[in-house]
Amino acid sequence: MDYIKKIFFIIILSLIACTAVSGNDSMDDLVKVKINDEVFDVKLENNSATQELIKELKKGNIKVNASEYGGFEKVGDLGFSLPTSDENIGTSLGDIVLYQGDKISLFYGSHSWSYTKLGKIDNFDSNKLKEVLGSGDVTLEFSLK
Repeated sequence: MDYIKKIFFIIILSLIACTAVSGNDSMDDLVKVKINDEVFDVKLENNSATQELIKELKKGNIKVNASEYGGFEKVGDLGFSLPTSDENIGTSLGDIVLYQGDKISLFYGSHSWSYTKLGKIDNFDSNKLKEVLGSGDVTLEFSLK
């Protein structure tokens, strides 16, 4: 009887481990963002907002017309709401956050505020990203890989 319990316990632990690993991998590098004509990979956070964002992206690409704000970010209406888990965070170049549940901000500078972190542009050249974001409004187009 102890032998069967041990096998059952090992099977359960294996299933839990597989679920944990696949859960983490499913959020890695799923999304791209096109800024004007340049495309960047986005490494997503693993939270309820990004899970809902992926569901929306499965329906099609999401375009956000983002305006200059504060000299450190581009911000635009998402067109729908996502769940929030806001916390006071410091942002830096390449961070993508959810603001007020229905706005996306892409940072080219630093700032601290209460946001839900969505992700960060991955493997980018900082000068290139700043150049692409420029000084005016931009269009951000999010898509699945």
